[in-house]
Amino acid sequence: MDLRFTPEERAFRGEVRAFIAAELPRETQERMIQGRHLSRQETVDWQKKLNARGWAVPHWPREWGGSDLTGTQRFILTEELQRAPAPLPLAFNALMVGPVIAAFGTEEQKRRFLPPTANLDIWWCQGFSEPGAGSDLASLKMTAERRGDSYVVNGQKTWTTLAQHANWIFCLVRTDPKAKKQEGISFLLIDMTLPGVTVRPIVTIDGGHEVNEVFMDDVVVPADCLIGEENKGWDCAKFLLGNERAGQARVGTSQERLRRLKGIAARTVQDGRPLIEDPRFRDRVAAVEVELKALEMTTLRVVAKAAGGDRKPDPASSILKVRGSEILQSITELYLEAAGPYALPAVPEPKDRSNAPEVAPEWATTVAPIYLNWRKLSIYGGSNEIQRQIMAKAFLGL
Repeated sequence: MDLRFTPEERAFRGEVRAFIAAELPRETQERMIQGRHLSRQETVDWQKKLNARGWAVPHWPREWGGSDLTGTQRFILTEELQRAPAPLPLAFNALMVGPVIAAFGTEEQKRRFLPPTANLDIWWCQGFSEPGAGSDLASLKMTAERRGDSYVVNGQKTWTTLAQHANWIFCLVRTDPKAKKQEGISFLLIDMTLPGVTVRPIVTIDGGHEVNEVFMDDVVVPADCLIGEENKGWDCAKFLLGNERAGQARVGTSQERLRRLKGIAARTVQDGRPLIEDPRFRDRVAAVEVELKALEMTTLRVVAKAAGGDRKPDPASSILKVRGSEILQSITELYLEAAGPYALPAVPEPKDRSNAPEVAPEWATTVAPIYLNWRKLSIYGGSNEIQRQIMAKAFLGL
């Protein structure tokens, strides 16, 4: 297996870098560097630029917005967006519901939903987790009762990321309450503006509003919003989760964060010398870099395998999810160490500051919120404990 990039692939990397340099607003990039949340409009504007270039959903069928990029080129595109850093295409649209509609939807559903999904004219959110159904997703209780040409939906979803921005939600709902866990579940698309849909914010430990509760009270959903067959939604869910986990290695994000960390450590003086010269800190940085290089090689092997024509779900996506999340969490710990006591005066947004003099350097004000927020990485998308069970079964036969 040859993991070296070809001259054509290196040229494509240069093309992506040039596009980002020319098109990405500096304000958006600066917010990304600082680890602050982007506005809805910033995200939409950038995805429209990517979609016009053919790079928002390159892995989709070409007739629905995809392109002829190879798997390796798609890897390069993602890596360069993360390294810049620049916003990635909205995962709920590009990696989750879009591929499900393309694979399981009718032609009419594809025509209706895929173009606006690629262009972010529809902002999707994911209605999977419930108060009693997180990692054990098949225990979900939200019901959808068929009544003529509609489903009447009742129940609650939780931890619904960015539902405050979304105008549609894709949900797993129970359409046959008497069936076994994984059976009797359907995949339903629901307009968030329908009567009976309520979104309530959840303020997270970092003080941000990123996730929400979503309540459905007698929401009447047209039956033509069912994707695939009734009671076969678990097939859609497994397909979707495989795509979601494969995208969670975040090699480029880790590379960008480490590169910036080393620059900060070179300028930060502790005990009379730059922090980067401290042997203990330097050893920890080197250990993370080694782990990151191993993750990058594993990711490239997965990409090369897919490029060879193997389209089966790859259990290695669980490895990418576990190691990718753990490496990013380790990097946040190094940032905390570099910031020291300056991590304490965290300010959520510049507009919230008073006219008091600066206490901490700009980069240090977001270190603690990012550290706290990124504890989630090893939980969502299937907790790392669940991923280890998948790997044990797939690779060891346990």
